[in-house]
Amino acid sequence: MAGIVGIDCDGKQDLVVKMLERIMHRGPAGSKVIETRRATLGAVWPDVQVVPTSPTLQQQAAWDGDSPPIPDPAALGRKRKPFALAAATPDGLFLARDPLGVRPLYYGRTDDGVVCFASEVKALLEVTGEVREFPPGCWYDSREGVQTFSELDCCSSLERDVGQIAAELRLRLEQAVCRRVDGDVMGCWLSGGLDSSTMAALAQPHVRELHTFSVGFPGAPDLEFARRVADFLGSEHHEVFCTLDEIVAVLPEVIYHLESFDALLVRSSVTNYLVARRASDYVGSVFSGEGADELFAGYAYLATVEPHQLSAELVDIVRRLHNTALQRVDRTASAHGLVAYVPFLDPDVVQYALHIPSRLKLRQEEGATEKWILRRALDALLPSEVLWRRKEKFWQGAGVGDLLARYAEKRLTDDQFVRERTLPNGWVLNTKEELVYYRLFRDHFGEVADLSWMGRTKGSPIQACEREGGA
Repeated sequence: MAGIVGIDCDGKQDLVVKMLERIMHRGPAGSKVIETRRATLGAVWPDVQVVPTSPTLQQQAAWDGDSPPIPDPAALGRKRKPFALAAATPDGLFLARDPLGVRPLYYGRTDDGVVCFASEVKALLEVTGEVREFPPGCWYDSREGVQTFSELDCCSSLERDVGQIAAELRLRLEQAVCRRVDGDVMGCWLSGGLDSSTMAALAQPHVRELHTFSVGFPGAPDLEFARRVADFLGSEHHEVFCTLDEIVAVLPEVIYHLESFDALLVRSSVTNYLVARRASDYVGSVFSGEGADELFAGYAYLATVEPHQLSAELVDIVRRLHNTALQRVDRTASAHGLVAYVPFLDPDVVQYALHIPSRLKLRQEEGATEKWILRRALDALLPSEVLWRRKEKFWQGAGVGDLLARYAEKRLTDDQFVRERTLPNGWVLNTKEELVYYRLFRDHFGEVADLSWMGRTKGSPIQACEREGGA
């Protein structure tokens, strides 16, 4: 994905160039710095995001996304594709981010109070220690401050025949994938689960050459299921076999790009990082199945949620994607100059999915079946053993399991853990695994006093501590 940086002040070209240097991995194809009387902006971009754009907008804006919206609040809600936008307008700096936060954006103020922004925290730390995540579905200008243009909320349930709902869902997914086909040769991260397999199957008819990529320890279930899907679709399939030593060796790189030490997020990002690295040797963009579990009740814990509360819970976990799972997708892809598309989070798909009754997502008859309506919509598209495969976390299916937790237990003594588990901002780490990750994070970024911009996956040790009245 592209990267953007900037300062709401003129004459800051040298500083903006320095910020861009920290995120050059996001844009191997080109870069620019825009000097105006009001602001200094910068951008880097990959090949697949080089698309025809208004010359006027080129001269006043920087963006991450296939095509930017016009820097006007009224135009933002009409965009179907994700974006992060910065523009130097006659009234001053204008910032905006897509409703789900698929594209990253952070902002803060310099010591003299000037607003600055960047796609990644590492670039923003070049100019300020005050970092905030720019909220999804919002825009900013100097007169109005941060304003909301789109909010995700619970919707009334559809009153239609199940077959109609499934057919409409299938159509919207097909359209979402088609809108993101950017060339004859594309890739798909493929775990062999329902979500990634759906993306591969829907993309395959629209490209001349589909490359699929799977990762795992030898014998991992994801490798076996991905192989079956690739054979079924006839894709050009690539497997990345990994070992614990390789995973440990790449941890510092992963945490540098991820900008997080959340244990569950790091654990799932390591294999994602390795498969993205392989994918970048063959393609410029990949499809990802991210978002389906949140929209269609794919997680095991959701079976314990009261039925009347399930819709609200799904909305909540979709809202949390921007700085957890979507951050993983963005950073692991961008680290290697890739663009990752997430068609499940297309606005048309999201809007429709939120109207589907939750009883059709988590089917209780004959035992709880997660994502039931999605499976029904994709009937005959995939082999039955894949269509009805149960959900596994990415790091479990890849065979990582608790290997990193056991590695951390051997690496740290109990005394070290007790001494270091409380962070400068008051957070308390609950596992040695998290402390290993935090040490690597600190090596890259120092003792960051304010970590309010950092997301935590639901159920992470820190979050559990917070729910129990801890840090």
